[in-house]
Amino acid sequence: MSHWYRESLETIVEQLNTDIDRGLSEAESEKRLQQYGPNQLIETGRKSPWKILWEQLSAPLVVMLIVAAAISAALGDAKNAIAIGAIVVLNAVLGFRQEYRAEQAMAALKRLAMPTVRVRREGQVKEISADSLVPGDILLLEAGNLVPADGRLLSGANFKIQEAALTGESEPVEKDAALEFDRDLPLGDRLNMVYRGTIVTYGRGTAIVSETGMQTELGRIARLIGQVASEQTPLQKRLEQLGKFIGAIALVLSIVILILGLLRGEPLTLMLLTAVSLAVGVIPEGLPAVVTIALALGAQRMLQHNALVRNLPAVETLGSVTTICSDKTGTLTENRMTVAVLDVAGAPSDRISRSAPGVSSEAVAPEIQDKTDRGAIALLLTSGALCNDAVLDATEGESCAIGDPTETAIVVAAAKAGLPESELDRLFPRIDEVPFDSDRKLMTTFHRCAATPEELPESLACLGSIDPTGGMPQYWAFTKGSLASLLEICDRVWIGDRIEPLDKTWRDRLNAAHDRLAQNGMRVLATAFRPLDALPDEAIALERDLVAIGLVGMLDPARSEVAEAVQTCQNAGIRVVMITGDHPLTACHIARELGITTGGHLLTGQELARLSPSELRDRV
Repeated sequence: MSHWYRESLETIVEQLNTDIDRGLSEAESEKRLQQYGPNQLIETGRKSPWKILWEQLSAPLVVMLIVAAAISAALGDAKNAIAIGAIVVLNAVLGFRQEYRAEQAMAALKRLAMPTVRVRREGQVKEISADSLVPGDILLLEAGNLVPADGRLLSGANFKIQEAALTGESEPVEKDAALEFDRDLPLGDRLNMVYRGTIVTYGRGTAIVSETGMQTELGRIARLIGQVASEQTPLQKRLEQLGKFIGAIALVLSIVILILGLLRGEPLTLMLLTAVSLAVGVIPEGLPAVVTIALALGAQRMLQHNALVRNLPAVETLGSVTTICSDKTGTLTENRMTVAVLDVAGAPSDRISRSAPGVSSEAVAPEIQDKTDRGAIALLLTSGALCNDAVLDATEGESCAIGDPTETAIVVAAAKAGLPESELDRLFPRIDEVPFDSDRKLMTTFHRCAATPEELPESLACLGSIDPTGGMPQYWAFTKGSLASLLEICDRVWIGDRIEPLDKTWRDRLNAAHDRLAQNGMRVLATAFRPLDALPDEAIALERDLVAIGLVGMLDPARSEVAEAVQTCQNAGIRVVMITGDHPLTACHIARELGITTGGHLLTGQELARLSPSELRDRV
């Protein structure tokens, strides 16, 4: 069914037989997985063993050798036929073995690299493999997610999706779950749908999965382009040209010799054997085997360095590489964010935990003797944990967080400090939000206070002193994002256990603390809050007059083996370029640590946009 966008939500829920609030049961999802199959696109580019073998035997030079061997055998020249046949078999076995093993390894790697998604099943948020999605699953999406299946939007908060992969439209499209249509619409106008392969760029949303695998719109496109032939490598093109050239010469010479011999009255059998011998002599029988052996040896050497070659001729193409552009997060670094430093009012503390993956209920920074500083750190963590979409998940006594690595790091740090997300959500339930977007570089959530000052944890007792009457403000706004954006909407700062004006001295102190953390390779977020007596009509109107709390410095450590790999590339004359969306100071620190740069050569996105193609080529 391709007209999900024309159906009402009630009809879709009924047709897919699911529950919006609880999602599917595990038993039902397993049943549907058997019915619909895994949520995967059929790999038309994957080669069967027979296709791999055929490619080894269908190269022009190899075909000529097979023909020559057959003619030699027919004419009784067994030795020549056996010799040529042995060369053909050796070439085929070497090529087949390498490419077949590479195909098997690639399949195993893809199974390991299958992305995970968040769904609601049996009333709980769970993280599952994307290929386990089935129609009827309730899918949770947020900024930065790759949409794993087609679905009808159930709800969305300022929800925008980049659909260039499907429609070619570069601008993100704002989605609206309330829209219903009664006519056929092109893909780009179906504003109540999400599609596989698109990217969430703004906000958060919930969708009900309607199609998976090859039944998605992306699957239909994949089916249409599945027959497109792959382009040959330069080596393959040159070998094919050489084969055709040698074949033409051998054919012409053989025909000329055959005709001249017959005109002189030589026996037909003798002249055929002579012509074939000449053709075989012209053909470089050892060339295919030599090329295959050389490429196979190169592939084996690369495999020893954990580089898998799927197609043997690609070894030659890879040898021509002069520049490698690499993403930073997850490629050069471990993509394992942990809170390393908490900085309140320019006084840093690194005592929460740098790397421990588990979560324990400890007092907030017990090593910090000053009670006011402990309260400020608790407020900093509370703000970051409440203004957050990560989910703390406890399994068999061990706790971890599900969601964006940056947000999960804050949630885990808060839990380690005795401020678990579940308890904070009980005290301050969320009622509204302004999602993060790349223009504001901020996220704000609004909460109702469900606790009295006496019910607050001891570390958050400072919140009870904000209202001079001794009560608690009814509503709270918590904001996190880049420091530069946050300072534009803050006019006060939290110092110890009180609020003071955010003057130039405090602004300079916060900026200096931010730069110090960024120069040490940390990703830095700032947090703020604002007590409220009432909520205005538009939530975004509350992003002003906030109280700055402090900074959270998070570390994504560089992979231990990357520096050596970068040095090896540079020794081979290959330039390594790092591409990242992180703060320039953070990027420079990681680049220097890995040896990618020593002088801090940096090109920002704004500078990149102003360069012409030739200028960009010169810079890179």
